Amino acid sequence: MDGFEPRIIAFFCNWCAYAGADLAGVSRLQYPPNIRVIRLMCSGRVDEEMILEAFARGADGVLVCGCHPGDCHYMKGNLSARRRVTGFKTFLEALGIGQKRLRLEWISASEGPKVPETVKSFTETIKSLGPSPFNRRQNEH
Repeated sequence: MDGFEPRIIAFFCNWCAYAGADLAGVSRLQYPPNIRVIRLMCSGRVDEEMILEAFARGADGVLVCGCHPGDCHYMKGNLSARRRVTGFKTFLEALGIGQKRLRLEWISASEGPKVPETVKSFTETIKSLGPSPFNRRQNEH
């Protein structure tokens, strides 16, 4: 595992999580460069196919960040995201990828410091798990 740097795909809601990340950037708060952010209008747009595609393209972890429950700009989009992510973790476990490689976080636009904390924490979790078993199988072929 020496030198292993995880690849993390993050789906950020435009109105809260992405705005929080912008605030973190303006505040010059630093976090590991392992993350690639995909900006969506709502975390509710994230579906199981997008998560699987991220793993299929080499992600070691997937992070979904949206508005806090009750604060969604699209009423209940974040609740849809919570339902999908929570249910999909069981499927990832059955696939052998593991449910710890998928994480859901609520981050508001005013919580800039929470973005680097979340990214650091998730990066450490993925580092401790090692490369995705899916990626190892892909590399063997």
